[in-house]
Amino acid sequence: MEKYVIQGGRPLHGEVEISGAKNAAVAIIPAALMVHGTCRLENLPEISDTDTLLHILTYLGARVNMINRTTVEIDCTHVQMDILPERMWALTRKIRASYYLIGAMLGRFGRARTTMPGGCNFGVRPIDQHIKGLTALGADMDVSGGFITAGCPAGRLRGTTIYLDKVSVGATINIMIAAATAEGRTVIENVAREPHIVDLANFLNSMGADVRGAGTDTIKIRGVKQLHGGSYALIPDQIEAGTYMAAVAAAGGAVRVSNVIPKHLECISSKLREMAVEVEEGDDYVLVRRDGPLHRANLKTMPYPGFPTDMQPQMAAVLCCAPGNSTVTEGVWAGGRFKYVGELKKMGAQIEVEDQSAFIQGVDKLTGSVVKACDLRAGAAVVIAGLAAEGVTEVEDIIYIERGYQDLVGKFRALGADIRCVQVPEHSRSANWNAG
Repeated sequence: MEKYVIQGGRPLHGEVEISGAKNAAVAIIPAALMVHGTCRLENLPEISDTDTLLHILTYLGARVNMINRTTVEIDCTHVQMDILPERMWALTRKIRASYYLIGAMLGRFGRARTTMPGGCNFGVRPIDQHIKGLTALGADMDVSGGFITAGCPAGRLRGTTIYLDKVSVGATINIMIAAATAEGRTVIENVAREPHIVDLANFLNSMGADVRGAGTDTIKIRGVKQLHGGSYALIPDQIEAGTYMAAVAAAGGAVRVSNVIPKHLECISSKLREMAVEVEEGDDYVLVRRDGPLHRANLKTMPYPGFPTDMQPQMAAVLCCAPGNSTVTEGVWAGGRFKYVGELKKMGAQIEVEDQSAFIQGVDKLTGSVVKACDLRAGAAVVIAGLAAEGVTEVEDIIYIERGYQDLVGKFRALGADIRCVQVPEHSRSANWNAG
């Protein structure tokens, strides 16, 4: 068992290079199951979620060859198994993205069975839109006993027109993967537009698919018989970049955040400027600087290109340090994403939650405390608060954070932060620890 120990109060200076996009990687790796031939993925983030998915593909019979820390070759040509064996259930229950295996298996084999997904627990995240879309493509879906079972009586999925009742990143991805090899034409309307949706489409197209319209609210897919091997480099991680930008805003200093697509960060950059943080954009970097007091601000999360829900906790941590009253409203997930509030309160934050909004009264200073990561982005939020706080902050349950951030400690230390990862005795684990 490990935890982070942070001595706060040090401004951040230097340059940090952003890794490949976690949310793209966890969609593209399952999609590789559809490919006949060797698929080379570059700029893959070195995080536990990608490791888990690569292990799952290996169990299924894929040949996985790590070329270096961020490049992998995957050959799923001879994969035959379409039902996950019992020894893999613990892996699929660890991460949310395991449900993309359903779309991939249906597209490849016409049938599939896996466990219900795991991942961060921050509220109800139903899979009804996944089921609606895959059913429309011709699959019989059954969700019971903690498992998802699917079969296509016709043997091959068939294209159709699907209208999602609500914008869903997960459902958009799952239907895209499955439809890539469905017979005929599939039109998906009211889809998500996030950068990693476009990245998945580009990956599929580079492997021989015909996907058009990604990045708009309608995606059209002409099914092909099978996908072929190829090489693809993932986009940089929008949320990792935003997290380091928020850390500079909270702790102060000046940091060049490199290997980014500035356009993907526009909503984050705009909100930080509103908070009196300087953000200068280059071709593949943003320079973030803060040496004066923060300004209060209000924000509401929305589907892309709105403010990302995955940046909500980090920005709330920054606003705790901004004089005045700020409001953070969650417009994507219903309930549960404010679990980190109790941890920030341990550090002296003044926050009250009502329905889908957190009302924040900025304080003069945060104070170090023992806190825990309630989920991936909540964990990033308490790290940011710890960097800005006076005294020592100990962050427990860091397993969540390492699901989505490559070498977080090393990157922050290179910026001058006093943060380290230490081993703690297993018996000191808190009673309510949950590795979900």
